[in-house]
This record gives sequence, structure tokens and C-alpha cells, in this order.
Amino acid sequence: MRRLLQGLLCLILLAVMAAGVAAWWLGQPLPMNGQTTELEIEPGTTPRGVAREVVKSGIQTDARLLYAWFRLSGQDRKIKAGNYEIPAGTTPYELLQKLARGEESLRAITFVEGWTFRQMRAAMAKDEFLKQDTAALSEADIMTALGKPGVAAEGRFFPDTYTYAKGSSGLAVLKRAAHAMDRRLDQVWALRTADLPLKSPDEALILASIVEKETGTAADRGQIAGVFVNRLRVGMLLQTDPTVIYGMGEKFDGNLRRNDLRTDTPWNTYTRPGLPPTPIAMPGKAALMAAVQPAATKALYFVARGDGSSHFSATLDEHNRAVNRYQRGGN
Repeated sequence: MRRLLQGLLCLILLAVMAAGVAAWWLGQPLPMNGQTTELEIEPGTTPRGVAREVVKSGIQTDARLLYAWFRLSGQDRKIKAGNYEIPAGTTPYELLQKLARGEESLRAITFVEGWTFRQMRAAMAKDEFLKQDTAALSEADIMTALGKPGVAAEGRFFPDTYTYAKGSSGLAVLKRAAHAMDRRLDQVWALRTADLPLKSPDEALILASIVEKETGTAADRGQIAGVFVNRLRVGMLLQTDPTVIYGMGEKFDGNLRRNDLRTDTPWNTYTRPGLPPTPIAMPGKAALMAAVQPAATKALYFVARGDGSSHFSATLDEHNRAVNRYQRGGN
């Protein structure tokens, strides 16, 4: 009996010691080669495979020991696929918590107000952390993949900063931006002025894109929208340079000439009445609001002062005097 008790005591002591060692190990920083280790876990990877990937990534530990910890914790099946950044000082306990919660390393891409779809695609192409699954697709293919077949891509994405996990699909980011614009457009359209000469949210989006490109100072945005709304009401040509430039595409060399204003394209608002067929850029929320709630003004004209702001005029004579003053240096 005494030997049996002694044996039990030894087993208990060994178990306590093992538990102590395990607790110590779980709280010790995992040795790694640098300040940060990048770990990629593919979908479908088993817990044993995850332990192996941890070691392959440069974390210096025993994969078998790590796998045993995953199993004993009861969280081995909660480990999520993804791309992770493991900072120096991470313990085995903290590592498992990060993997089980799916705390992936996040990157961000910013789409700027006033950018064209071509500029958006260029920014995405330069992003080394984004999966380039749209690079070979045409604009039409992209819009079809987003569930918007036949819709022009221009202006259909909300300018904002979007975070994503490293290696995420570029198409998924575009989908989020498209949904964000749909939501914003629905919100502002519901708040539109009653007598607005716009027939649909799409027309509001087109006008907002023009306002975005024409606005040099935020304080002028509502007035600029008011000028274009007034022109639409009385049937005047919009005569806005940004639409001409957009219609020129890559032919535009930075200088807009009189001949360009006379050369007809679907976007030339000097030669064609009404709004152009598509937006010309991505408008932000302020431009969207200005398009549906323009300032109450009698102005039909505006001209840049040269400091970012604009001078507004109700008559052509007043406008010509303002052009002479601000553009030609007259008095």
C-alpha cells in the first residue's frame, strides 16, 4: 500500500511539474528571426499543418509541441485561414488567440474624391498586398462581376479608405466601394430638394461628379451646384471644362484649347445639352449632397478667382467683367 501511495504521489508530482513547465512555456515569447513574422494559413489547413506553417514562417519552436497545445486548448478547430503578422514577443498562448480570432494583418487602400476609374485601377495595380484579380478584366467585365452589367464604372465607387487583409481580392474591395456608393446615393436622393430638375439618382451622381471636379473651395460647392441646376432648369448648355477633358481621355495633354471645346464627344457640354451620359469622376459625400440640395442662387455663371475660390454672376455682362478681372488681369 505504501508503495502504491508513493507511486501516486510521484505521478501527481510529475503532473504538477509538467503543468508548471507547460504554463511557463505558454507564457514565454516564441523565438523568431526578426521583429515581425508573416504567417499565411491557407483555407483547409489542418491544425497540425498550421503548426508546421508557423515553424516554416521563421518562428523557432517545435511544431509537435505547438500542435499539442492547439489540441489541448480545445481551440484547434477555431483556427482561421488568413494572413497574419506575428510580432516579436508573441507567446504560444497569444499566437493561438490571434489565430482563433482571425486577427489578420490589415492593409488599406484609399480612393480619392475626384479620381477617375482609371486612376482607381492604377492605384490598385500598385498595391502589392492586394490580389490582382481584376488586372486582366475589362471595365465591362468588372461591372458584370459586381452584378452591374451594362453600367459604366465611372463614378460608381465611393471615395474612402478601405482596409483589407493582405492577399484579399481586388474585386472584393471594389464591391465594397460600389455598395458604399449605392448606399450614399440612396441616402442623399431621399433628401433631394423638391423641385430639382433631375430625374433619377443616376443623374444626381453625374451632376455630383461635375461639382466635385469644378469645386476648388469647399465653401463654393453648393453655389457651383446651384449654377448647374439653374442652367438645367432654363435649358442652357452646362459648358463645363472637366466634362470636355474627360471626353478627350488620354488625348488631353494638360492644356484645354478652343478647338477642344468645339470638338464633339458625348461628354462635351459645350456642344451637347443637358448632363453627359456618365459621371466623370468619383464624387464624395459633400458633392453628392450639393447636387441634391444646391444653394439657392440666381447665378448662371462662375469663374475661378485664381485662389481656389470662384466668383458667381447672375448675368452674362457681370460674368464677362469677372472673366476680364480674374482671368485677363483687367480692372
